[in-house]
Amino acid sequence: MSRRAMLGATGATLLGLQVRHLLAYAGTAGEQKAEHVILFWNGGGMSHIDTWDPKPGRPTAGEFLPIDTSAEGVQISEIFPELSKQMHHAALIRSIAGTQGAHGQATYNLQTSYTQTPNIQHPGIGSVVTHEKQKIGDLPAFVSISGRARKASYLGQRCEAYFVPRPGAQDPYLAFPEGITRTRGDRRLEILSKYNNRYASNKQAAALTATETAIDDAVTLMRSPALEAFELNTVPTTTLNRYGDTTFGRGALLAKRLIETGVRFVQVNRGGFDTHSNNFPAMRGHGQAMDSALASLIADLHENGMLKKTLIIMLSEFGRTPKINMNAGRDHWPNVFSCFLAGGGIQGGQVIGSSDADGFDPHDRPVQVADLHATICHTLGIDPDKEVLTPLQRPMKLVDNGTPVSELFS
Repeated sequence: MSRRAMLGATGATLLGLQVRHLLAYAGTAGEQKAEHVILFWNGGGMSHIDTWDPKPGRPTAGEFLPIDTSAEGVQISEIFPELSKQMHHAALIRSIAGTQGAHGQATYNLQTSYTQTPNIQHPGIGSVVTHEKQKIGDLPAFVSISGRARKASYLGQRCEAYFVPRPGAQDPYLAFPEGITRTRGDRRLEILSKYNNRYASNKQAAALTATETAIDDAVTLMRSPALEAFELNTVPTTTLNRYGDTTFGRGALLAKRLIETGVRFVQVNRGGFDTHSNNFPAMRGHGQAMDSALASLIADLHENGMLKKTLIIMLSEFGRTPKINMNAGRDHWPNVFSCFLAGGGIQGGQVIGSSDADGFDPHDRPVQVADLHATICHTLGIDPDKEVLTPLQRPMKLVDNGTPVSELFS
């Protein structure tokens, strides 16, 4: 087969990768080493101008000044003074070109790479990673903290997230009820298993299989010494204070402990970014909660050698309007927004793409939403073009036609 024919072939692959991805990977840092992902999901639409893409001296700049960082030539908002000291480990993409301006549709798009339709529910990126990467240890492969992650949909119960509503709080469902001894509880589980097996011999139901998977996972977790990773009461006070004794700080600290114990994907959820009014005091409050936690997480993972194996990414469903409204707020703005990345084999200290002078539209190197998902897959050695079959035998790609952002790895 000639080179011209190979490159022109539709869907051509080499070593299991689409040719267009092999071209995108040219010049990257070789074998990717990421094994874990921590996704900070900021629900509501986080202002790009007041965080990662300041516009000093412009009419859209707002109240916050830019500050220099440990990455030469890279500035971020003053609400992140501690994180600014870790920016040599991090990269920013300032040219995400979104298409969805409503919360539901935009959240769906950012978390799945697909545009929402009434015909099918796509799994979130955490479930995709869980589906493709082998589980490590007894803990769940996918944990969602302080909020629910997207459902696994056609990827099945094994790829669902384990939900932690309050980081550090004990899960009452992972212990036998008060007054039930371990021996008595184990006997009840044995009886339940016998009934389920008897029923399963006569039925072939997907719901039953999913229930059995959930029960087996819960029992394994309940009996595992690794369950201690969820407990924060043994963490030194100095460490907790460094991260911040807040829901977000505890969530970031818990995420660190979980990936150190083998969890593949941790999603830490934070809301309150829908700042149609009083944007600036709200964003200052967000900065106070997130700054020291993110800085401490990156510093600690770098110190123990886990940062190169862990991709940290912060996303929101869209940005906010560059123009400040009459209520001192910013409204929905999908046209261009930013994201923050660190670790996972990416080259820190750089900015990919830019928005225009006032932050209204991409200026150069537009990055599509699906490209972010393809980039996450690339860091983990997952082929984003791989197809899986739905229960109706419909082939679906893991990512909706995204291409990894190759500059992050060069």
